[in-house]
Amino acid sequence: MRSTSRTIRTRRTTGKTTRAVTALAAGALAFSLTACGGDDGGSDDGDRPDGGTEATASVSLPKLDGATLEVAAVWTGAEQANFKKVLAEFEKRTGAKVTFVPAQDPIINFLGSKIAGGQPPDVAMLPQPGAIKQAVDKGWAKPLGAAAVKELGENYSQGWQDIGKVGGKQYGVYYKAANKSLIWYNARVFENAGASEPKTWDELLTTAQTVYDSGVTPFSVGGADGWTLTDWFENVYLSQAGPEKYDQLARHEIKWTDPSVKEALTTLAEIWGKKDYIAGGAKGALQTEFPASVTQTFTGGDQPKAGMVYEGDFAQVNIGQTKAQVGTDAKVFPFPAVGDTAPVVSGGDAAVILKDSKAAQALATFLASPDAATIQAKLGGYLSPNKNVKASAYPNEVQRKIAEALVAAGDDFRFDMSDQAPQAFGGTPGKGEWKALQDFLKNPKDVAGAQRKLEADAAAAYGG
Repeated sequence: MRSTSRTIRTRRTTGKTTRAVTALAAGALAFSLTACGGDDGGSDDGDRPDGGTEATASVSLPKLDGATLEVAAVWTGAEQANFKKVLAEFEKRTGAKVTFVPAQDPIINFLGSKIAGGQPPDVAMLPQPGAIKQAVDKGWAKPLGAAAVKELGENYSQGWQDIGKVGGKQYGVYYKAANKSLIWYNARVFENAGASEPKTWDELLTTAQTVYDSGVTPFSVGGADGWTLTDWFENVYLSQAGPEKYDQLARHEIKWTDPSVKEALTTLAEIWGKKDYIAGGAKGALQTEFPASVTQTFTGGDQPKAGMVYEGDFAQVNIGQTKAQVGTDAKVFPFPAVGDTAPVVSGGDAAVILKDSKAAQALATFLASPDAATIQAKLGGYLSPNKNVKASAYPNEVQRKIAEALVAAGDDFRFDMSDQAPQAFGGTPGKGEWKALQDFLKNPKDVAGAQRKLEADAAAAYGG
C-alpha cells in the first residue's frame, strides 16, 4: 500500500490478530464525525505547536553542526511538505542540514540505482517490511544504534518493533502507520439519496444501489495505482477467509488458486463487475490515480463523480485539497464485515539507515520519539504507532479516534498483505499483484484466470 504517494502498508507481522482490534476500530469509527478544527487543547503549557522546545523535548539529541543528511521517500504533495517540517525541527535541534530526496516506486529499485552510482541517501523511508528485508539482504541497511532502540522500546508495542527487525536485529523505525479499513463518503450524496452507513458487505451493496438510484455513481476507484486494488482485496479476504488464512496467503503457504481466493475475488466482482458502480467504469478507474479518486468524490456539489471512496485514514490529506470538511462534508465508516468480523488492515513506513553515521542514528532516534510524530500529527493526514503521542495532538476527532484504536490494539493487528510479499509481487507498478488485479478490474468475470496469473507471479517472486 501506500498513502498519498501510496502510504502505509506493512508486512511481516508477528503479532496475532484478535477480535479486539476489530472491535476497537469499529467502535472508534461508528459515529458521526465532527468537523475538522484546530488542536482543541492538544498542547501542554510550555509546548510549542511543532512538538516541543529543547526544554520540554522528550528525547536528547547530539549537536551535529556541519553534518549533512539525505532522506529519501516516495511521499509527494502535502505528505512530503508535512514531513519536511519534521526534518526542519531536527535541523533546529541538532544543527544538521537535512535534504529530502523524492524517490520513485518501487523505492528498492530507486535506491539500487543510487547505491550503484555511489550516492545512496543516508536514510530511506521504506513502505514495506519486505523492502526492509531486501535492503538487509543486499547489505544496504545498517542496524539501529542503542539510542534508537531505546526510544523504540519506550514508545512502541513489541509488534511494531518486531516488524522492523530482520534476523533478530532492529533495522526499521515505523514512523508512520495507517488504518486501511475505511470507506469515506460524501455526506451530501448520502443525505440526498437517503443512504445509511453499512456494517456488512450486503448492506454496502444496498447502500451502493441507493446512491446509484439517486443519480450518483457509488464508488471512486484509484485503479491507476495498483496498490489501492490490493487493499480492496485484503480487506475482503481478511474478513471472509479469516486471519489464519490471511497469514498463510501472505507467506505463500497456500496458493492464490486456493478456493478462499476465488471466494474473495468473486465477492469483489459484485462491485468491480458493475461498471455503473465505478466512476468512469473500469477504463476510467484504471486511468485514475489515488489522489484524484479522493478529490473527485468531494468536488462537484450535488453531482460529484462518486459518492464513496475506499482507502485509509491518509485520505484526509487529499480531502483537505478540496473544500470539503472532514466530519461534516466528508464522513467515514469502517470497511464492512464480509464474513463474521469486520477487517482491520494496517500499513506503515519505516526509517532505515543506509549510511551509518552519528547524524543518521540521531535522526532515527528522533523519528522514534513522540516529539517527531507529534509535529506531523498536528498537521493532519498522519497516524503514528508511537503509543506516547497524545491523542490530543491530532487535529480532529476522527483522527484522534483512529489513533487511539491503533495504539490500544497493541500487537493485535494485521499488516497489509502485499507489503509482506517480495517487492516483485506485491509492490511493483505494472507487475505482480498490482497488474493482476488491474487486469481483474478490467475483466472481473475471469476469476480463474486472475487466480492463475496471481499464483504464477507469486510463485516466481517467492521462489516457488
